[in-house]
Amino acid sequence: MSKSRIFEQYAIEYDRWFDNHKPEFTLELNAIRKLLPETGCGIEVGAGTGRFTQALAISLGVEPSAAMREIAMQRGVHIISGSAESLPVNNNSYDYALLVTAVCFLDSLDVAFKELHRILKDNGSVIIALIDKTSAVGKKYAKNKSKFYQDAIFYSVGEIQEELEKAGFKHFEIERVLLPEDIKTGQGSGSFVVLRAQKFVGT
Repeated sequence: MSKSRIFEQYAIEYDRWFDNHKPEFTLELNAIRKLLPETGCGIEVGAGTGRFTQALAISLGVEPSAAMREIAMQRGVHIISGSAESLPVNNNSYDYALLVTAVCFLDSLDVAFKELHRILKDNGSVIIALIDKTSAVGKKYAKNKSKFYQDAIFYSVGEIQEELEKAGFKHFEIERVLLPEDIKTGQGSGSFVVLRAQKFVGT
């Protein structure tokens, strides 16, 4: 997640977004909760300042940015240094892994998704939340990138699903939610998408 270097400088500004956009944060949390396992030990990869890690009571966060980790720790979140492409976690350790608007910052989807497959227990779940690049909001973000997204690469739900399948995931579930920005554009069925897939075990 070398693309996250911008967050070192603007971690506080990033974190304030959640205070200034509480309706959006609540909608995103509710969408994630619909597909998040109710039990089990979880890990959030690319946990940022720990907003979702804390709100969803996830056991551990992994974040490459020291400035972001510092804010998360002040929030009481258990968080460690690491990247999605090289997770400092043992094989078959977690029941589920969550990534929220983090895939657009990954250096390699292929490597990261294989790492997620490695650290999950048999039949464990990966939950990925993203802004779909094919949505009106996704197209707007891709065209007019803020400083936080200047190095981001946006993906469609189909592209993420295809890469997850290559890494050994199956049984896909999808939840879409309309954000206030979607309502303003009057287009699409929801730009914020939560996708859940299961670690494949067997031949």
